[in-house]
Amino acid sequence: MKIPPVSSKQFAVSVRNWIRYRRVLLLALPVGIIAGLGSVFFYTALDAASSLFLDHMAGYRPPGPGGEDSLFAPSTTAFVPWMLLLVPTLGGIISGWLVFTFAPEAEGHGTDAALEAYHFKHARIRGRVPLVKIISSTVTIGSGGSGGREGPIAQIGAAFGSLFAHRLGLNVQERRILMMSGMSAGIGSIFHAPLAGAIFAAEILYRDIDMEYELLVPSAITSVIAYCVFSLFFGFQTLFVTPSFVFSSALELLPYTLLAIVVALSAGLYARIFYAIRDLFLKLPVRPHVKPAIGGLLTGIIGFFLPGGIYTGYGVLQQALNGQVSMQLLLAIAVAKVFTTAFSIGSGGSGGVFGPSVVIGGALGGSVGLALQQAWPGLVPDAPAYVVVGMAGFFASAASTPFSTVIMVSEMTGSYDLLLPAVWVSTIAFLLRGRRGLYEKQIPTRFDTPIHLGDFFYGVLSRLTVHETLQHSDTPPPEPVPHGISMAELLRHMARFPHAHFPVIDDEERYIGVIHAPVVRKLVATRGILEDLKARDFVEPRKTVYPWERLNRVLELMAEDNVDEVVVLSRENGRERVMGILTRADILRAYEKRIFGENESAPVKGTS
Repeated sequence: MKIPPVSSKQFAVSVRNWIRYRRVLLLALPVGIIAGLGSVFFYTALDAASSLFLDHMAGYRPPGPGGEDSLFAPSTTAFVPWMLLLVPTLGGIISGWLVFTFAPEAEGHGTDAALEAYHFKHARIRGRVPLVKIISSTVTIGSGGSGGREGPIAQIGAAFGSLFAHRLGLNVQERRILMMSGMSAGIGSIFHAPLAGAIFAAEILYRDIDMEYELLVPSAITSVIAYCVFSLFFGFQTLFVTPSFVFSSALELLPYTLLAIVVALSAGLYARIFYAIRDLFLKLPVRPHVKPAIGGLLTGIIGFFLPGGIYTGYGVLQQALNGQVSMQLLLAIAVAKVFTTAFSIGSGGSGGVFGPSVVIGGALGGSVGLALQQAWPGLVPDAPAYVVVGMAGFFASAASTPFSTVIMVSEMTGSYDLLLPAVWVSTIAFLLRGRRGLYEKQIPTRFDTPIHLGDFFYGVLSRLTVHETLQHSDTPPPEPVPHGISMAELLRHMARFPHAHFPVIDDEERYIGVIHAPVVRKLVATRGILEDLKARDFVEPRKTVYPWERLNRVLELMAEDNVDEVVVLSRENGRERVMGILTRADILRAYEKRIFGENESAPVKGTS
């Protein structure tokens, strides 16, 4: 069967798409630079805020991760525990006023806002959002709020990408790519994890195993660029400093399986508690400006009794990795972190939930590792190793991101020796995840997002041919009309079939055109049957298709001519003969059968 060459229109579309994709890759470079500088500014501002609120005002100096040092010298202020009640409350007052006065979409954990913009808002983010998000998140977290840096920097990077694309007048698809590439850049830089940042933005969009694969290359570019920009200021070391861990026996997967079950159940409980508290704050009969202050006060109450439960908590993880924290304290911090995060962010404060999730998972993993080491010392040689694996498993289950999380934790800790148990635990925890995830704006799969409905329909049709669709058509095709029959015979012929178009053949059965039934019927209604008119007098030229053509192209032809039917021709010995009529209903039915897997065993229909 002869396949025709690509049309000039199709070639032009391919060239245009090629140019646009390369243009996006080039524009990813400045987006990565801008996002990297945004990470530098945010990190500096956050460190300054924690120095002001926690150190100078409360005398509290929480330890940090091994790979980061404070940019400011510690003060001489003595630790005043009751100030931990006041400082988060003050931070909540400032953050609440700022967010709900200037940019309400900057409240919460940021990542959901970026997901919502991608799926439902044509990747549009207001220009004021990055600035408001930086200041409000800096105040919320810096004053002791339990929040992560990824949510703010994700929204900040996404906003930079969106605004950059908008200023350049790019289309919606290009704007979506640059927006999520900006998000990747922020994540990859602030967590010292460029590879994971590239994958995270493509994976976080969907709750099931699915990705936006077209984001991977531009996101990799922006993430690497942003990481290099950030590291020029703060160094190329990992976020955490870990001892050398060893995985030496397959039997060690047994206790790791128990860890996977624990973190999966805990992640589901964490998500339910977070949104239950969020919903309670939504119902509070007070102005939203005040709610972050109430959340800050509740966070401060927990911090008064357990200071390790506030702020980022990364220092606790570093101590756990060094084997310096007891099982009881780790468990207490994990529980406290669940509630302080819900109070700080669920009340309307600004901050991320990835960081607290990592701390909760690491603390749970460390406590489980210490418990299992007492029970099975031979199978658990390094209890701190469970901190690393717990970090990965907990967030993989809570956020439905098993791939990027494993890589991110490995990059953050520099511990690739535990890659196998981390993959094992993350996979099991993902499979056991609860019904409610940590990100409400995640869509189940690419099939469910509004932005891909047309793409999937078009993609499925591009895999179906006219020939196979015509074979399984449920509509009997009309017999070709001989060009010499009278108008009365033509009307009797048309009455036998429910079609609007009838192919006409000459004396040698060659196709010469179609008769549009409404034209004939309109003439009969106005002037009656005219015996001197023949079928050939009603013939019109119409676009035709061939058996090898794809249904997406057929649908385009129908749209161009504003018709619901096209004639299918076959070429035999240099002549074009009528094979049948393909209708829009046939195309839709073929699409449904391909999607839902119906039995396509109908008898062959068509005229040759």
